[in-house]
Amino acid sequence: MRTLLVSAAPSATSLTADLAHTAEVTLRARGHEVDLLDLARLAWQPAVRPSDYGVDVLSAPVGTHARAAATSGVLAPEVRRHQDLLRKADVVVLAFPLWWAGMPAILKGWVDRVFTEGFAYGLRDARGNPRKYGDGAFVGKRGLVVTTAGDRPEAFGPRGVNGHIEDLLFPINHGVFWYTGIAPLAPLTLLGVDTPVWPGIEDARERVRRRFETLDTDEPLPYRRLLEDYDADRQLLDEHAPGRDDLAIHRRAPAA
Repeated sequence: MRTLLVSAAPSATSLTADLAHTAEVTLRARGHEVDLLDLARLAWQPAVRPSDYGVDVLSAPVGTHARAAATSGVLAPEVRRHQDLLRKADVVVLAFPLWWAGMPAILKGWVDRVFTEGFAYGLRDARGNPRKYGDGAFVGKRGLVVTTAGDRPEAFGPRGVNGHIEDLLFPINHGVFWYTGIAPLAPLTLLGVDTPVWPGIEDARERVRRRFETLDTDEPLPYRRLLEDYDADRQLLDEHAPGRDDLAIHRRAPAA
């Protein structure tokens, strides 16, 4: 298998960098090919720019420019290179520290610039239906989030002040991975890293090793499919999770 490991480690000495290295070593030991993108080392520019599409000014919707640039071959070389790596990958891993309840800007900007219209989204099937939420450009790939956060684990629980960690990661697992057809795996969350009760770096490394040993066999999160479980207005059908409106309704119930 081939894994694209995208690291948003803020520095070479950060915890995220250490864990990304542990993941890379573990994967290679298991026979994976690994493409590591260390965004900080690459000095990745997160903002979408007109030059991404070979123009001086964005005079039309960004998606229109992206499609035209891809068709005419003027898409920025660095964007094309990262799209090629994404296209070849069987597994996509996003490793980052949780900053302000989400991805650091450098990683969000990687998604913004690389997941362009016509490549990652904006596709339709033979019947004209939109290909997203389970039937996207990247069907057959798997995705994994590896993230760290400083506050204690209980603060990211069902009643925690920070919000449930599964809800905080929903925009990535559901809105980026599942939207484009990538089957998201249960994320690896290393919480409480800035508290006295944190077990430490060796424990974190071992958790990464264990998680990556089963990367190719774990069952993905059972998110619902757009064309099967939602109505014409893209609301969940009444027969599913009646009376509820939490984010967990977008997962299929476990088989009885």
